[in-house]
Amino acid sequence: VQLQAYGGGLVQAGDSLRLSCGASGSIDRTFAMGWSRRPPGEGREFIAAISWSNDHAYYANGVEGRFTITRDTVQNMLTLQMNNLKPEDTATYFCAAGDIYSVVGGRAPWWGHGTLVTVSS
Repeated sequence: VQLQAYGGGLVQAGDSLRLSCGASGSIDRTFAMGWSRRPPGEGREFIAAISWSNDHAYYANGVEGRFTITRDTVQNMLTLQMNNLKPEDTATYFCAAGDIYSVVGGRAPWWGHGTLVTVSS
């Protein structure tokens, strides 16, 4: 499975941004996909995940209600809509694929290259 994330950029606090992640290869419908991020100088943290088969979504505390994860199983595309961005959302964002437990736990077998999101105050 190959993953390609894009959509990062520089925005101001309160703005919105949408990240996308295209997936190619053998997409198993029992899998999940999700997003993690690595703030500057910190470790990677789970943000959101979605089951590929039944659309169940999972969010980390602090982003639920502001971020929305969706997937398109026809285009094999994952998106993360981020609203009301805050400076503390500044990070490199990574998409990941695997079973739901590995994606939520940050141990997914497949990862895309990161895309940088910078939120200015």
